[in-house]
Amino acid sequence: MNAQTSTQDNDKISSLLAKKRDYNKSYGYGFRIQLYNGLEKRARSTKGKFQVEFPGVYSKLDYDAPEWKVQVGNYKTRLEADKAINKIREKFSGAIVIKKDD
Repeated sequence: MNAQTSTQDNDKISSLLAKKRDYNKSYGYGFRIQLYNGLEKRARSTKGKFQVEFPGVYSKLDYDAPEWKVQVGNYKTRLEADKAINKIREKFSGAIVIKKDD
């Protein structure tokens, strides 16, 4: 391999990495943890309890007819979400990792 080929390959790799970083900035977070799926009153209560137990962690309440969902976190990888769920399950035993849908 000569120096010119190596430089061209490095440029291609750098270009691909830049594209990947741009993509991740827009779409990089692919997983959340769902705490609850069901009635509105319990969903609101669950979200409130989560915010007390885990201040600073993103949480959202979503209505997907006919049920309410409480989802938390923004995790890039399944591995990150799996690590986080271990702590969350200490307080919310029914929590599951899901693919982010929005």
